Amino acid sequence: KTDSRKISRRDFVKASTAAAAALVARSGGLYAAGSDVIRVGLIGCGGRGTGAGIIDCAQSSRGIELVAMGDLFQDHLDAAPAAIKSNLEERGLPVKDIYKVTPDKMFAGPDNYKKVIDSGVDMVILTTPPNFRPLYLKAAVAAGVHVFIEKPIAVDPVGVRSVLETGELAKQKGLTIVAGTQMRRFEPMRQAIRRIHDGALGEVTGGQVVRTGGAMRDWREEEKYRRAEWSELDYAIRRWLFWTWLSGDFIVEMHVHNLDIMNWVLGAHPISCMAMGGRQVRVEPEFGNIYDHFSAEYVYPNNVRIQYMGAQIEKFTYRNDQRVQGTQGSAYLDFGNTKIIGANSWEYDGAHPSPAVQEYADMIESIRQGAAINEAQQVAESTMTAILGRMSAYTGRELKWEWAMQASTLDLTPQDTPAGPAPDTSVAMPGVTELI
Repeated sequence: KTDSRKISRRDFVKASTAAAAALVARSGGLYAAGSDVIRVGLIGCGGRGTGAGIIDCAQSSRGIELVAMGDLFQDHLDAAPAAIKSNLEERGLPVKDIYKVTPDKMFAGPDNYKKVIDSGVDMVILTTPPNFRPLYLKAAVAAGVHVFIEKPIAVDPVGVRSVLETGELAKQKGLTIVAGTQMRRFEPMRQAIRRIHDGALGEVTGGQVVRTGGAMRDWREEEKYRRAEWSELDYAIRRWLFWTWLSGDFIVEMHVHNLDIMNWVLGAHPISCMAMGGRQVRVEPEFGNIYDHFSAEYVYPNNVRIQYMGAQIEKFTYRNDQRVQGTQGSAYLDFGNTKIIGANSWEYDGAHPSPAVQEYADMIESIRQGAAINEAQQVAESTMTAILGRMSAYTGRELKWEWAMQASTLDLTPQDTPAGPAPDTSVAMPGVTELI
């Protein structure tokens, strides 16, 4: 039995790589047309996986059965059944019809994802730390399994390129990949952006993104401080949100939602970015090495400039909104007040169905109809937009999209060598941190 309490870097990387290589390639999805049941595997049994992940999936469609689960840590896996059952009950969903995981379909350790993928599932939900998602996506697609992948899909250019390659393979196999950039399915946003694309603002000339608020200091409070039985790697992965090599920093992990909206509005990714940021308030060691504030200017085609400001600082004024300026008006893409002001004024006054449920409904329907959805490129470009901002802020350099996508060799994943390099845990310093 795998001892998941203490895992070395070498053992983790070695087991993960071997598991991926051992997967048998299949073509096409496993789902049998005409069957009413979609067999789901959950990879990553933290709060997102056992909460919104599988619960939103189960609420979205009939015939959903959770049949397998995996996590790096045994204690996370052991706690998952009670959490999932409780969350299903809170939504008023029939636990006995949905929760079908038997003890032999619960897997812990570095190769847990391979075992879930190989357990006879139709689709998997990837709610692991972001660093692991490119590898796990590649393994699932190689095995002919449909994938819901949480955002962001990577933490560095190497990971983004891997996801783009896997996305192409998924197209060849007719597999669905749906990403957790849920605002694409938020009805007020969809209607507003449809109007923008139809010319309601005239020519788009610029915009801004602001997302500021609290410091996430109470995140996973029970694992805030390292225990004696945890290795350094164990502790880092348990606190993955605060380590750049695992989360990509908060501009990537969380604010990818907001930057994705701008890519959607403009129908393009940025050409370049110049950013700055720092770590001024959230500086305690239990908060890893990520920054607590960023500011960036993204330049898109036609010299459209988008200003971004983000912060995770206690008592900071809360904002979470986007504004788009055009020659004939402005669009306010706020989550509670979506409207257009100008020559073609409009304000959304309809219902607000859950976009997190809708993304699963669309995915399940695509599997059942044999009409694959593939969002790999879309979410890869939005993830890379955020990574570009982080890389610019960390190094103090203005960066071109083409260079970062094609030439950057930045790979934050630990390498399988006895002496390292270990994950970089230093705090980035503009003008000092190397551009790779």
